[in-house]
Amino acid sequence: MDLNMMSSGAICKEIGQRLKRARLNANRTQKEVAGRAGLSVTAVQSVERGDARLESVVLVLMALDMVEQIRNFVPEQKVSPLQLVKLQGKKRQRASGRLKDISPRKVSEW
Repeated sequence: MDLNMMSSGAICKEIGQRLKRARLNANRTQKEVAGRAGLSVTAVQSVERGDARLESVVLVLMALDMVEQIRNFVPEQKVSPLQLVKLQGKKRQRASGRLKDISPRKVSEW
C-alpha cells in the first residue's frame, strides 16, 4: 500500500481500520474501549471509520495501550546542528528606528 498515492480521507480510513484491528486483537469491545477512553461508543465508531477528531484518536490509542505508537507515527524531529547555528547566528544588528518627537513633514506644493 502506497500511502503517498492515497487521499487524506483514505489514509484516515486506513488508520481507523488499523485501530479496529488492534481493538479486536486485544479482544476488547467498542464499549470497553469507549469506557477506558472516556468517549461514547459513537465516538469510538467514528475513530474506526476514520472520521474523528485527533483527540479522540489519541484517547483510543491510550485506551488500547498503544500511545507509544505515536513515536512511529510522527517521529520527533530534531534540529540539525547546522540549522541550530543558523538560528543562533541571527543577532540583532540595527535599532528599530523609533524616533521621538518627529515633526510632521511638509507637503510639497506644485
